[in-house]
Amino acid sequence: MKYLISPHKKQYKANLHCHSILSDGKKTPEELKAMYRDHGYSILSITDHERPHCHSAMDEDDFLLLTGYECYIRPDPNARYNRYAKEVHLNLFARDPQNTTMICPNKPYMKYILRDNAMDEITAWTGSDRTREFTREYINEYIQTARDAGYLVAFNHFYWSMVDENDVLGYDGLFSMEMCNYSSYVTNHLEYNGMLYDKLLTHGQRIFCHSTDDNHNVYPIDHVENDSFGAFTMILPEKFAYASVIDAMEKGEMYSSMGPLFHEVSIEDGRLHIECSPVAHAFVFTGSKKPSYFHALPGQTATSIDLAVDPEARYVRVCIEDAEGRKADTRGYFPDELV
Repeated sequence: MKYLISPHKKQYKANLHCHSILSDGKKTPEELKAMYRDHGYSILSITDHERPHCHSAMDEDDFLLLTGYECYIRPDPNARYNRYAKEVHLNLFARDPQNTTMICPNKPYMKYILRDNAMDEITAWTGSDRTREFTREYINEYIQTARDAGYLVAFNHFYWSMVDENDVLGYDGLFSMEMCNYSSYVTNHLEYNGMLYDKLLTHGQRIFCHSTDDNHNVYPIDHVENDSFGAFTMILPEKFAYASVIDAMEKGEMYSSMGPLFHEVSIEDGRLHIECSPVAHAFVFTGSKKPSYFHALPGQTATSIDLAVDPEARYVRVCIEDAEGRKADTRGYFPDELV
């Protein structure tokens, strides 16, 4: 038997995309930590725009803050926002919590650091400071520079970014992509990117998936448009420590969810077994036109499901969906990982 999600490993709930008053969020880092801890999370990454910052002073035995930030690249050389234009946003997660290296510094993108005169927050500056270019070549250069500086690089909110599938297929070095970005999902209900993820897997890209809030908290927690607590990532590290959590993320020991939970996913003799919270539907995507699937009868749910795996599967990815339409997704596993 091969475990894709082991029942023997503890799962930790994480929000890996979040904004505070250090950029354009409405909550302080301390308020964000408190509200996520109160809602059962164990891991938070406050990824303010173009402002790397170490929040590890707020760590506790049962709560970790991952160092990171969100960068962006726009067609406009002055970095002006255009709601009809393409742009690329990347989240950078530092392997070392003290690493706050600024990648390819470019003044039009540094308004939050300059606003608060916060240059001393940066431990290093690296990469070209030339005007950022909205080209595949520049974006790949940026990704490689970030990786060389000790970051894991993730692709954010595909639908909101308005880029094309072929654009994303041309980006090299991404370790994961956002399956659901809840802040965007609240406003459009389209920012669930299962179709894009399957396209990447079909083209052989070994990229993982995760989901995030990307919350700014413009609205109160109890408001229908609040963007907190709607999408998250469950991480399965060997132990609850910063380096182990980052290692688990880099190895894909995590899954994406908008609500449902996997307790076990295993594969043996061409059958896939799922133990999970109550769900109405389950799918095993393999790159074919017709995945294996399960549908509960109307008004019913299931917590234990067995499905066949196509012996010609290009990859295996499991998706479960609860009665409210909320999904959870494993990453894609390729044939050499299933033996």
